[in-house]
Amino acid sequence: MEPVRWGVLGNAKIAREHLIPAMLLARNARVVALASRDDVAAREVCTRFAIPRLHSGYEDLLADPAVEAVYIPLPTSMHVEWTLAAIAAGKHVLCEKPIAMHATEVDRLIAARDASGLVVGEGFMVVHHPQWLQVRDLLAAGRIGRVRLVESTFTYFNVDPRNMRNRLELGGGALRDIGVYPVVTVRTATGREPVSALARIERDPTFGTDRMAWCRLDFGDFELSFHVSTQLARRQQVTFHGEQGWIRLDAPFNAGVYDVARVIVRNENGKPQEESIYPTANHYVLLVENFGDAVRGKAALGFTLESSRANQRAIDMLFEAGEGVAQCATATGGGVS
Repeated sequence: MEPVRWGVLGNAKIAREHLIPAMLLARNARVVALASRDDVAAREVCTRFAIPRLHSGYEDLLADPAVEAVYIPLPTSMHVEWTLAAIAAGKHVLCEKPIAMHATEVDRLIAARDASGLVVGEGFMVVHHPQWLQVRDLLAAGRIGRVRLVESTFTYFNVDPRNMRNRLELGGGALRDIGVYPVVTVRTATGREPVSALARIERDPTFGTDRMAWCRLDFGDFELSFHVSTQLARRQQVTFHGEQGWIRLDAPFNAGVYDVARVIVRNENGKPQEESIYPTANHYVLLVENFGDAVRGKAALGFTLESSRANQRAIDMLFEAGEGVAQCATATGGGVS
């Protein structure tokens, strides 16, 4: 199968450290171009990864006939604009998460995708990781009985005023940057959607971004309770509590970086039943390969824009519930696909 020829729209850290290396390792990808407005830094990246073409403008890359698919690692506030521009240029698009600032914006992307016939997706690498496929299968098999509660934590410490995560106008803040992860993994593992939300949000007095959020999503017969923060010591974990046991993931979101991916299953008495370790799985490579297979018509896209919309709707619900007076937000529409 002919490799998909990728262009990278921006010289972001996640592109340099994760996605471009993943494309070089993937069986069906080749990086042919990079666009950046910082030629000096971008030339070093092109040299390091043997990328043959450097474009100084994003529009120039989109006009490059050698580029079939575009990866967009730009700031969140620019995702919809450049995804639509790439679709208009006839390119398949993989956009970094979150693909939009609000769920209604994803409707525009779905309409553009449908009109173009192109493959367009959001870069949620976690849904491709084998540890999450195992959790999905364990839950479907009733291994821990009826799930009643899911608890999660995702935090890191960053107070750099130049970092996009601390810039409100670029879509920075904890919920959009990392709150999406507990939501997307629980949605995809259970196949369920939240019906209402409660949240308390604390904003940084200087940046204006949500630096901490305590969140509850009601899924009908179980609840997801999680907190996220951009100003707490680094930590992440997910635990599914069932009536007959529980499942814990020690590196649920940054597997292989934060810690080794590990899935632990215990029975109702807390006795160990099973432990699975995934020391070498690279979910970025799996993401790129799935996208490439979808472009070539060899597989379905593992995470669709319809699921992107449902995930963003859950984040919108949390913002609605957490801003101002305490209130309860209720879901409308969406669905896992």
